[in-house]
Amino acid sequence: MIVKNDPILLRALRGEHTERTPLWLMRQAGRSDPEYRAYRERNPWPLEQLFRDVDAAVEISLLPKRAGVDGIIFFQDILTPLAPMGAPFVFRPGPILEHPIRDAQAIHALHEYDPAIEMPFIAGTLGTLRKTLTSEVPLLGFAGAPLTLLFFLIEGGSPGRGENARKFLQESPALAQELLEKLTRMTIDYLEYQIESGAEVIQLFESIADLPTDEEYISFALPSQKEIFQRLKGRLPLILFAKGKTQLCELAASGADAISIHSHCSIQDARTILGDQFTIQGNLNNRLFAEGPLDQVETAVRACIASGKSQGHILNLDHGLLAETPWERVQWLVELVRSIPHSRNDPPGEAARH
Repeated sequence: MIVKNDPILLRALRGEHTERTPLWLMRQAGRSDPEYRAYRERNPWPLEQLFRDVDAAVEISLLPKRAGVDGIIFFQDILTPLAPMGAPFVFRPGPILEHPIRDAQAIHALHEYDPAIEMPFIAGTLGTLRKTLTSEVPLLGFAGAPLTLLFFLIEGGSPGRGENARKFLQESPALAQELLEKLTRMTIDYLEYQIESGAEVIQLFESIADLPTDEEYISFALPSQKEIFQRLKGRLPLILFAKGKTQLCELAASGADAISIHSHCSIQDARTILGDQFTIQGNLNNRLFAEGPLDQVETAVRACIASGKSQGHILNLDHGLLAETPWERVQWLVELVRSIPHSRNDPPGEAARH
């Protein structure tokens, strides 16, 4: 159902003309925020415990709201839903899996589960956030894409270059497909649970998209993405983030409603190749934003907004906020984006997708 006074982020995701460009930032609730760092000093729990504490997750999720972002993504990790399958990651400080998944026996031991029973804290966090946010800003849910989860499981931690995972894909493709099928079913159940719990937008993170070859991506990443988006299609807006991936046709083939593009890919090219049926998210370079001269950052932001042409565009980074990004820059960016109105001569909202 279309509501004219919906939040600006939802209107942009529908492809509508908006009075300005909406903005949210990946990793906006995290280490770049001094209030998050202060919270962690007061509560130095292991991250896996923090993710499961509803009060903590709600408080941290809401921290970026004070900056004026147009969407709140809930504080969680892409690895959380792996624990009930039998693959619990701990953070010391990075993710560690005691027994990496490397053979058929380990894959067969991974089991399916009911997320409502095994992860009630997800519903608690999303439900509380939805009530707290009311209609001010939409709530984003998310999950790691199956191939990304496979890389973490095989490597037993952050993938790095993913050498073990890529060797597994090449030498044991049938086992890899079996594992991906399990992860795909789990991810669908997990995201449906998020939707039932209050998520209004879903982003799927293919965080290792820059590691496999194009052939491996098409064979192992794309089918799972397609199945997930097909199952969720039409229920709420669906965004695909594929780190570093510049092959736009492969991104579009996923079935997502919005494509988050890398800074190496121009919005103009994305519009030319994809047409107007996709919302484009991005694509400010996160390194430039963290360290570049502010005049260069402002030039890049204004160019990004102009390229978005006031319709079907969400300003975001090409990857997550870097820990060293000064929080003052986040506040400055939000103020800058909000100060740039769209021209009244831009295309009217009747051209929006429904």
